[in-house]
Amino acid sequence: MRSETPASLIEGKDAPLEYSITTMQDQLQQLGFNVVEASWLNPVEHVWSVHLHDRDCPLLYTNGKGATQLAARASALGEFIERLSWHYFWSNFHLGQTRANLPIVHFPQEQWFAPPADGRLPAGILNPELHAFYNPDDALTYPSLVDLNSGNTERGICALPFERLSDGESCWIPVNILGNLYVSNGMAAGNTPMEARTQALAEIVERHIKFKVFSENLCLPDIPLEVIARYPHIAQGIKALRDAGFGILVKDASLGGVFPVLNITLLHPEDQGCFSSFGAHPRFDIALERALTELLQGRAFDKLANFPEPSFNQAEVADFPNLEQHFIDSSGTVGWRFLSNEADFPFCDWYFSHHTADDYQWLVDCIHEQGHQIYLADFTNLGVYSCRIVVPGMSEVYQVDDLEWENNSLGNAIRPAILRLNQLNHNECKALLNRLQTLGLTDDRAIWEIIGLAADPDSAWKTLRIGELKTLLALAIGDSDAILEGCEWIHYFGQLSAERALVYRCINALIQCGQPSAYQSALTALYGADTLTLAQALLAGHVRFFGLNELGGDMSGSRLHTQLLAAYDKLQINQRYPHH
Repeated sequence: MRSETPASLIEGKDAPLEYSITTMQDQLQQLGFNVVEASWLNPVEHVWSVHLHDRDCPLLYTNGKGATQLAARASALGEFIERLSWHYFWSNFHLGQTRANLPIVHFPQEQWFAPPADGRLPAGILNPELHAFYNPDDALTYPSLVDLNSGNTERGICALPFERLSDGESCWIPVNILGNLYVSNGMAAGNTPMEARTQALAEIVERHIKFKVFSENLCLPDIPLEVIARYPHIAQGIKALRDAGFGILVKDASLGGVFPVLNITLLHPEDQGCFSSFGAHPRFDIALERALTELLQGRAFDKLANFPEPSFNQAEVADFPNLEQHFIDSSGTVGWRFLSNEADFPFCDWYFSHHTADDYQWLVDCIHEQGHQIYLADFTNLGVYSCRIVVPGMSEVYQVDDLEWENNSLGNAIRPAILRLNQLNHNECKALLNRLQTLGLTDDRAIWEIIGLAADPDSAWKTLRIGELKTLLALAIGDSDAILEGCEWIHYFGQLSAERALVYRCINALIQCGQPSAYQSALTALYGADTLTLAQALLAGHVRFFGLNELGGDMSGSRLHTQLLAAYDKLQINQRYPHH
């Protein structure tokens, strides 16, 4: 949006907001993306947020926040560019067989490492330091690092080049590791490299401190009122929340002047909920503004309820699923110790930097002083600078042992069969059922999530779980014990549509009654003629996998997935990849 108002240059940015917005909007238009703004919110003065999505593929969306409408718009657009640049929108989805076999699947700079004969990790990926970090027990095998997106186990492990800042050494980090452990943490786009890198490092530090505070049961010092008063716009927003009846705690999360992090915590007097937001930047006012805008991003006053009450159970607060929830939307449980008046650190009136280049260098030095290495990758193919930064031991969103126990590469083993489910013969159905029974996946896991499918919301693929698929495979091969076990699980799972669940209840009854013909009238009265006919056909093997249409190798059987891949192709074409 071009503005007729004077250009706005805000702290921490290397170009006026109007310039940034125009540049990013023009670039998105050239790439063929049609972004739409929705859900503008301005709950208190100087706090704005907006939801942005692609008109042609709503799965591509971001949220922006800022002290002004322009700042929020620039934030949302910057996040959109960043997530396009690093293909984050597709990180949880399979790209299909066609794209998995193109000369370049992810990025022009990617390199593929062929599968070694012994099944171990191929030479050339990572470096000794990273091998020790990601594979301390030497338990990782080659298949575990094949990425979900290509699923191309025959081609090899796809890796991207990263530079270690301490000495400039380059190393190859597998796409699989980036997707499994880091999600969006450490990605940023900006007007200049220094601006983007500062944003990425600040985000990493913020989340690291958030995890540290809650996992170690720390209590932070309050920021004095006279310090908050130096920043009138922020003070005004905090006052508005207090005037609305909320308890607001404003805390210094620098841990004694070491890290550039601040915190704002909201206490809801009506439901006793507690919600804690962090912000980070080497400049105090930017960090405090980020904590406030993050607190209210996408939330009107009526959306500040229903957060969990504080807990006295420190094990619950420090439990990883709770820390993960703090990462996702800051809605994890907060411990009572955090709310104490007896802080573990003195308040530090810090302000570490005043210029973008200094901001970046200060953050680099801060992380290095903590004993961590920084790995950086630049990307400029979309016409806007973006970067991805990995700090092993600091920036992981998920635990490193997830590479062994919760790796999304698990889907690679079962995806080919599931994509041609309706074509499987008896032996193939039996083999897939055996594989599902030995993979160690719980029955409630969603199939679409495991195989990387963008499932249409109104389809049976969206509700299909491991437990139901095992039941359908048991029906296909006539395994009565497995059918009964599956029908019982489906009944207690209770999350299928009423019509679909009724079919399984009918199947269960048909098996249990022994001689269905003797109960024909009662079965018809209880389940209906159509349901009874379908259940009988499934048991007889005349109908298989009811309601599950054929997906195909490129998942073209899903409308939503087709939209997602069409959006991916826009990047491939506009970046002039060699295969075009």
